[in-house]
Amino acid sequence: MTKNEWIWMPHPGHFFMSDRCAFHLTTYVGKYIVSTVGELRGELEFIEIGCDRLYETKVFEAKESKNECCPYRIIVEKDVDFRGYNKDADARKGHLELCEKWKRHK
Repeated sequence: MTKNEWIWMPHPGHFFMSDRCAFHLTTYVGKYIVSTVGELRGELEFIEIGCDRLYETKVFEAKESKNECCPYRIIVEKDVDFRGYNKDADARKGHLELCEKWKRHK
């Protein structure tokens, strides 16, 4: 799958409080969804979404969806890859790196 064939979806792909996250990237590559979330809004500042991290990327197996907006969805809430970050630039870079990695898996 080439980068031009990746499908960028407008909604967070994972995390139970993703509606409170200001940062999210969700991309379908190959047969996977790469989901990055972060910047969980607290009362006065961003709070950690996990141990020692403000952002995280998880990769999940995907299957087709009937939703026109997001044509693929996560099969199960069991990630096949993971990275954590504390800077938005690192989260974006890590998201793209995992997209590149998992586009090759069939």
